[in-house]
Amino acid sequence: MSVIEFVLVGVLLFAVFGCVCVVWASRGGPRWVRVVATVTLGLGEVVRVLGRSSRRSGAGSSSDSGD
Repeated sequence: MSVIEFVLVGVLLFAVFGCVCVVWASRGGPRWVRVVATVTLGLGEVVRVLGRSSRRSGAGSSSDSGD
C-alpha cells in the first residue's frame, strides 16, 4: 500500500467516524461524541465554503450560476 492510499484510507475512516458521531450525538451521546460531532460539522462547513469560493474564482467559468 502506497503512502497516498494510506492517507486516503485514513481520511475516509475519519470521515465515517465523524458521521457516526454526528448521528450518535443527535440521539444524545456522551460529551466526547458531541465534541467530535461539532468538529466534524465545522470541518464540513469549512470544506463547503472553500469549495464554493474555488468554484466562483475558477478559471474559465464565464457564467454565474445564480447562487
